[in-house]
Amino acid sequence: MTTDPALDVYYDPYDLDIDDNPYPAWARMRVEAPLYYNEKYNFYALSRYDDVAPALPDWQTYRSGRGTTADMLFSGLEVPPGILLWEDPPIHDLHRRLLSRVFTPRRMLAVEDLVRGFCSRALDPLRDTDGFDFVVDLGAFMPMRTIGYLLGIPEEAQEHIRDITDKSINVGRREEGSADISMEIFAESMGAFAEYIEWRATHPSDDLMTELLNAEIEEEDGTRRRLDRNEVLAYTAMIAGAGNETTARLIGFMGRLLGDHPDQRHELVADPSLIPSAVEESLRIEPPSPVQARYVARDVEHHGHTVTEGSYMLLLNASANRDATRFTDPDRFDIHRKEGHLSFGQGIHFCLGSSLARLEARVAFEEVLKRWTDWDVDHANVRMGHTSSVRGPAQMPVRTR
Repeated sequence: MTTDPALDVYYDPYDLDIDDNPYPAWARMRVEAPLYYNEKYNFYALSRYDDVAPALPDWQTYRSGRGTTADMLFSGLEVPPGILLWEDPPIHDLHRRLLSRVFTPRRMLAVEDLVRGFCSRALDPLRDTDGFDFVVDLGAFMPMRTIGYLLGIPEEAQEHIRDITDKSINVGRREEGSADISMEIFAESMGAFAEYIEWRATHPSDDLMTELLNAEIEEEDGTRRRLDRNEVLAYTAMIAGAGNETTARLIGFMGRLLGDHPDQRHELVADPSLIPSAVEESLRIEPPSPVQARYVARDVEHHGHTVTEGSYMLLLNASANRDATRFTDPDRFDIHRKEGHLSFGQGIHFCLGSSLARLEARVAFEEVLKRWTDWDVDHANVRMGHTSSVRGPAQMPVRTR
């Protein structure tokens, strides 16, 4: 456990300079402080693959019900009901079964042509320019349009919804004693959807919002009931936020990685069937959701130290993805890599939208590589976004050639 300042290993989720590139700190933690303790914010962190992988599915020890981001967990605020990410069994299992019926393989298959069309709308006007931005011009557009269509949010309202979502998760440097999150932000985020849900209740369609309005949930005692409006509201806000942010950051990271590795980019041009492998390697080396916060529900032993019930634990899945005991040459981008990753989590909280994110990233780069085979990343103008739950570029400009 790191308590000795002489070790000089420091990780702070609120330090924006560290967040820009946390990998050097995490590499040292894996070697010098596999159970890290931050005295300033009173949290522990696990960074090695062999610690993180079994901890992610261990919901009996590591609970999500008090929040799964550091700012939410550390703030002590009461978690709003109806957010699947912030639930533990048995209520989590009931709600996940409901949403699994919404995210069906049939619906995901049907959405591919739609995603391709949104990519074309974003990219075609840029063909005669000397560059574009993978996040601003593509990542911020296509996922928003896709999830908006799936939910049933009118196109003219989708940018407003995305802006509200961005506001709800953006963070800055944390001041001593301050909370980065408030119930007002949650209220504004969910309130943005209320009028659409009420309108959809009397104008049903083939979309997720209509399905949620008509869905029945089975309670623990076996009785069944329809979701109330607040539950529909919470699920809608959760799906919209998760569906926008993570895929936008993934597309930005892939634009940078493929720009910086032209030989591998040219392999994808020659053989587009390799693009899914490039998506997986991008997810491994730069996961948009790199840290999972948990409340410790019972005493647990790690590296000769007892982490007591009531502690806060950060599970660093992005660090685990670069553990040299699991991955060969882990800091190297390699689209032919076969090892799996922890970027979508493990166990009951495995990302429900993983298949959609993979589809969107694959189609995006199929469409990009049809139009451009070469680009250079404008590193001087890359800008990282800083949010409580997602890490990734807010701007990823490139020069095409």
